[in-house]
Amino acid sequence: MSESYFSHETAVVDKGAKVGNGTKIWHFSHIMGTAEIGPSCTLGQNVMVGNNVTIGKGVKIQNNVSIYEGVTLEDYTFCGPSMVFTNIKNPRSAFPQRGSEFYLKTTVGYGASLGANCTIVCGIDIGKWAFVGAGTVVTKEIPDYAMVVGNPARQIGWMCECGKKLEFDNLGKSNCTCGRKFEVINDRRIQKISQRSGNSQKNTHDGLDGSF
Repeated sequence: MSESYFSHETAVVDKGAKVGNGTKIWHFSHIMGTAEIGPSCTLGQNVMVGNNVTIGKGVKIQNNVSIYEGVTLEDYTFCGPSMVFTNIKNPRSAFPQRGSEFYLKTTVGYGASLGANCTIVCGIDIGKWAFVGAGTVVTKEIPDYAMVVGNPARQIGWMCECGKKLEFDNLGKSNCTCGRKFEVINDRRIQKISQRSGNSQKNTHDGLDGSF
């Protein structure tokens, strides 16, 4: 990847790090040398991206977030201010666990949103377009499109790709105001049954121009 990205003068991008076109890295952030960040991302103030982390395109990471080794952020994910990732489940200072072989993998799926001050316990997958409320503590896998809140996280509904909570009729169908339609498969899964119409709300993941 070329250096056609913006890095604030106080940010540190270590030699070897790969940063995509159009990405912006703001004050006091640190990108370690084997990290890979896709195009058109925004990293706010005081963001740390660890070694061997992969971040997709169009990702937005707000202030005071550390992306530790073992974490993968797929395209268009959102990390709210001061949310927390982990990569070791049972840390002890007296018994250090250092090195990639100790770090549990966490994947945040395409388009998912992680609210401010939430905590993601390592070793789980968060589904595409999932929505994690502010302050939530996630300890187990989250299905695609699921909306979760609380400590520990509990599911309270389903979210459309556009960010609106879905309401389902007694046949298990939902027509979002953005034009997307969904149906319930079971209590752990819904599926989209149609795309939005051409004059509905625009977004970048549909391939249209615009900021994220």
